[in-house]
Amino acid sequence: MAKWGEGDPRWIVEERADATNVNNWHWTERDVTGWSTDKIKELLLGVCVEGDQGTCEVTAVDTMEGEASINNRKGKLIFFYEWNIKATWTGTTKSGIKYKGTVEVPNLSDENDMDDLDISIALGKDEPLTPLADLMKKQGEKKVRLALGNYVSLLKTEFSQGMILPTANGMPSQKPPQETPQKVKMDTSQAGSSSSASSSTTGVKIPTCKFSLKDTFLTAPEELYRCFVNHEMVRAFTHADAAVENHKGGKFRLLDGNVCGEFLDLVPDEKIVMKWRFKTWPSEHYATVTLTLKDKGDETELSLEARGVPTNEEERTKEGWQRYYLEGIKQTFGFGARLY
Repeated sequence: MAKWGEGDPRWIVEERADATNVNNWHWTERDVTGWSTDKIKELLLGVCVEGDQGTCEVTAVDTMEGEASINNRKGKLIFFYEWNIKATWTGTTKSGIKYKGTVEVPNLSDENDMDDLDISIALGKDEPLTPLADLMKKQGEKKVRLALGNYVSLLKTEFSQGMILPTANGMPSQKPPQETPQKVKMDTSQAGSSSSASSSTTGVKIPTCKFSLKDTFLTAPEELYRCFVNHEMVRAFTHADAAVENHKGGKFRLLDGNVCGEFLDLVPDEKIVMKWRFKTWPSEHYATVTLTLKDKGDETELSLEARGVPTNEEERTKEGWQRYYLEGIKQTFGFGARLY
């Protein structure tokens, strides 16, 4: 029998309080079927598209057959999921006439790429032909694919935390990379650094991009401005817990901590500049988001510019701003005007 600290490191029992699954060698499994069911429903029920003919949205997730789990073996995470999904979409014309149809996804699986996902969108059996069906097939399919892609992303980030256990010194079992005399240059869009004098953090340069959005709201600039900086109004349109310090340098935390940041500049009723991030982004990486409000008489034009967004997060970030901020404000406070 190997002595303490000797022999094959895979079998050494480390000095840790729980003495559980040392070095992450043994197989562990976490069933995430229930969480996945709730998350997929939440994401699909947020799918909504708008066109000249009217609007279409997923209004019900009728059946979900399948399962999902996360496995840890030798410190490596293995994700398994397989779903057959059937949902209902409802289209509403500009004149208020409603149509119903179906959305079927038979092969949401870890074996298939998102681009290979089969998404079948059809008009209801007894429904008359309508241009809304084409709208849902062309634009709605993209939104459904994006929503399911977000599910997979969340499964592999937020919900997998804690599967790789720390070792005796509180660090993962992998050896840290060797220090080199030359430090890696940090992305200029990253903000913040470690305050500990005993350790240093080396930044990692990641590819970033920028995007812009423009929208109009049927309200005055001062009212729209308050939507972004007033604690109660933020909680109202996000439908989740939020904390907002409405002053320059003030911190904010939205959507139960999934979004956070800091106000860099506040010009009342005119402009808001903030550093902004999703919780799942690389540590301490922030985008810079600038909101400019312009009085257009009976409405306010909002221009958004986001810089320093991780390239692989562009669509998710843009979709998040459209859904949770812009559409959320319109629906909650009745400032509705069509996005262009």
